[in-house]
Amino acid sequence: MKKVLLLSGILLLFIACGGVKKTQQAINTGNYMNAINSAVQKLADNKDRKANQDYVLLLEEAFQKNTEREMERIAYLKKDGNPANLEAIYKGYNNLNRIQESIKPLLPLQVYDENRYAEFAFTNYNNHIITVKEDLSAYLYDNAVNLLKNASTKWDYRNSYDDFAYLNEINPGYSNTKSKMEEAYEKGQDYVRVGMINNTDKVIPVRLEEELLNFNTFGLEDKWTKYHTNHLENISYDYDMQVEFREINISPEQMNEKQIIKEKQIKDGYQYVLDDDGNVVRDSLGNKIKVDKFRTVQCNFYQFTQFKTAQVKGLVSFKDLESKQQLNSYPISSEFVFEHVYANYDGDKRALDNDLVSLLNLAAVPFPTNEQMVYDAGEDLKNRLKGIITRHKFN
Repeated sequence: MKKVLLLSGILLLFIACGGVKKTQQAINTGNYMNAINSAVQKLADNKDRKANQDYVLLLEEAFQKNTEREMERIAYLKKDGNPANLEAIYKGYNNLNRIQESIKPLLPLQVYDENRYAEFAFTNYNNHIITVKEDLSAYLYDNAVNLLKNASTKWDYRNSYDDFAYLNEINPGYSNTKSKMEEAYEKGQDYVRVGMINNTDKVIPVRLEEELLNFNTFGLEDKWTKYHTNHLENISYDYDMQVEFREINISPEQMNEKQIIKEKQIKDGYQYVLDDDGNVVRDSLGNKIKVDKFRTVQCNFYQFTQFKTAQVKGLVSFKDLESKQQLNSYPISSEFVFEHVYANYDGDKRALDNDLVSLLNLAAVPFPTNEQMVYDAGEDLKNRLKGIITRHKFN
């Protein structure tokens, strides 16, 4: 038991030393945030534990060095005077504030060997954050409005939307940001007109056509692309998507028969063991010795297989309505196989294996209609169509 405890202690010591070493290495390489996060996490578990003393000192060191570096960086960005730096300055102040807030719940942190408490020069960044946020909000708003007003491509509208969205995140309710964001979102959309063409001599089941054109069931989450199967007059569509059925092949209804002759030896009572003189052999207790008697039984097994297939082939194509240029096209196909097996027999059923016996409980069933076969083939077609839409990118 003592040996187990000793080994466990040594293992924990190695783990602890490894964590301290990695945290120190993070500081040495300038990865102060990693060091701070590691130390805070370790001290949050048990800040008064002596084994965690190294993390107190490391946190103190990493906090000081990170604060100095960030403040120098912020001062440089301010001096540069470029309004594009406002976001970096805003995030810099917020990060400094967030670090302080993560450390505060741990205080006080005692350094036992030096008989003191760890020192953290906290600063109130609230005024800095508010001031920079206002400047950043004005910059983002002006930039987003300018992009929206002078947009020449969908990407301009989308960049405008991103600026408005970020502005609404950091400063909700700023000016008319919400309505401008909605305007940029609408104008940044790619609208796709979807249609279906049947170039076969077969009828496409109405239910299948409805399901293939019901894009809501596909679970497509594309922020900037809207597919319309019901075309709206007030929408200027950017692209055209056609799902074309080119070939539908349905095989004849087939019935295949196979005969199998099965033989098996089965127990058929018992018989007494006789010696060479024809007398019954007895065991040591005087009981007559008997053994199983077997006989061979035979059965004619008739297996019937109902078989029918449907194959659907088509093409999914995309067209740019502005340039009238054909974009990508993707072949699409699916197959459905109907197969039903049943059987009957003539002879002694005991000659059959269990897997064959189970088929005797089945009977012939009606073949599915051609329409049902096409619909069943379309079930897989929906997944293939979803895959094509997911992979295809307009921009």
